[in-house]
Amino acid sequence: MTKRVVLIGHPVAHSLSGAMQQAAFDKAGIDARYEVWDRAPIQLAEAVLELRGDDVLGANITIPHKERVVPQMDRLTEEGHATGAVNTITREGKKLVGHNTDVAGFKVALDKLVGRQKMPRQAVVLGAGGGARAVVYGLIREGFHRVIVFNRHLHRAEGLVRHFGRSASHMELRAMPWHESIIEAELSKAKVLVNSTSIGLVADESPIPGEIIPPDLLVLDLIYDRTKLLRDAEAAGASVLDGELMLLHQGAAAFALWTGQEAPLEVMQEALANARAKGLRSAEGEPAGAAVVGDGEPSAAASGGA
Repeated sequence: MTKRVVLIGHPVAHSLSGAMQQAAFDKAGIDARYEVWDRAPIQLAEAVLELRGDDVLGANITIPHKERVVPQMDRLTEEGHATGAVNTITREGKKLVGHNTDVAGFKVALDKLVGRQKMPRQAVVLGAGGGARAVVYGLIREGFHRVIVFNRHLHRAEGLVRHFGRSASHMELRAMPWHESIIEAELSKAKVLVNSTSIGLVADESPIPGEIIPPDLLVLDLIYDRTKLLRDAEAAGASVLDGELMLLHQGAAAFALWTGQEAPLEVMQEALANARAKGLRSAEGEPAGAAVVGDGEPSAAASGGA
């Protein structure tokens, strides 16, 4: 029986994860088909119920359901519980287990960005959605001492900070208002900047002016593209990395969870490159072509993909 792996989001049409995972299933000789389910929030519970069928191997969850799906899981892994967001689901019999493989993907990307330097201890994070939760949790686990979160709607950043109150009790984790002068002041103290908003995904724009980027900064943009933020950062002398590595390795972690096999990374990376050549530009968990709303998070206004 052909197994199904599904992506649940709203709206969804194209998926970088779909191209990547289908190539991995085919390479490994696994009889599985990756499907895309467009389900509005009101339909989410019914969609999750379908995942309990014997023909379902697992699922990916994307915007706007990563946090909404958490109460519908029978069990959460450490990462799923700690972040309060789920992007991957596996089955244990009829029970559903919620994972967050974005955390593993972020660690690979952060290690690549830092390279042989000593791991920094201060960071600035732009955005407060599901991707930002994985990033902040990853920074906490890496032993960062100070992490400042900026979001266009301050209450969302404050909610994120409250969520991590206990696990971040040993460090300074703060939400601050999105003002250019405040961001500039914090960047002057930080070593790492992570953009987890969708600003730059569609239009050639950056969440911050290039002139406030210090030359010794390490900049990671979760968007899978050479965004204006990354170009401006390079011009300022900063080291940069886009979201491809995080996307690839969160997908590899999901593949291993579903199949019990090591992911064929080279095949998955090639599939990502081919999908990108066809015009797909989405960051993991962010809708491709999403319109940007006031807080820098994607709106549910365009086709999406994990």
